[in-house]
Amino acid sequence: MSAAWRRARAAADLAARGVRGARTRLRDNRRRGAPARPFPVVPPARPLPLSRERVGEDLARRGYRYRFDGDGDVTGTWDGNRFWFLLLGSHQEILQVRGRWSGIIPPQARLSVLQAANDWNRERVWPKVYVREESDGLALYAEVSVDFEHGATDEQLAATVSCGLVTATQFFATVGALTPGD
Repeated sequence: MSAAWRRARAAADLAARGVRGARTRLRDNRRRGAPARPFPVVPPARPLPLSRERVGEDLARRGYRYRFDGDGDVTGTWDGNRFWFLLLGSHQEILQVRGRWSGIIPPQARLSVLQAANDWNRERVWPKVYVREESDGLALYAEVSVDFEHGATDEQLAATVSCGLVTATQFFATVGALTPGD
């Protein structure tokens, strides 16, 4: 029997003794009249339907300033960049956190910004980033979208909002280093 096999066997025996020991302690507690469950059971949070109001409440809990734009979407500015919190889909079940970089992409930086966006999308899951031609030149966007068809808990909503804001802001900072200052 090899040394590796002996170590694996010893670890398995130790784990089995730990499980048996926990069962013995639980049985002994029951005999003494202790509750059958040593830890309180906390019911899981129930998912609730998405709404613009819930998104606003999450932002307000964090002390963030936001407003509702002309379309009724939640919007605000973080690190100088405009963000929207959109409810998409036929039942408004998809939460999309979309940010637009406030910087200017000069024509000579177009290739490096496109390469940065391509590299980011290849190496990371969030956010999806892209460059879009607009009336005043090139604009840079970042998006995180999550489908909450069955609703979202407050924690899931908060995690999605945080993910969208943090990852987009990280990307915008990366691109900012590639473009000349104003």
